[in-house]
Amino acid sequence: MKKRLLVAICFTLISVAGCSLPPERPVTKDELYGTGIYNYYTIKESPESVLAAINREGEVILDAKYRDRPIFIKILALSSGLQVHVIEK
Repeated sequence: MKKRLLVAICFTLISVAGCSLPPERPVTKDELYGTGIYNYYTIKESPESVLAAINREGEVILDAKYRDRPIFIKILALSSGLQVHVIEK
């Protein structure tokens, strides 16, 4: 019985830890432009829609291009600022 309870508690903690949360303070347009993603990559989504998604979910994954190569850009809102990861398709 205790083992099942422990497994249920562990599963719950892992599920909650894996969820993305909105940032503590809203991300500004200047912070987004400070990453330089709109200078180096071709992104279809507008900065306003990207900001809305980051401020709502805490992260966003963008479909973009770099020199005609398709890539994904993942942006995470952390307390220390925005963290950008570029992933090739």
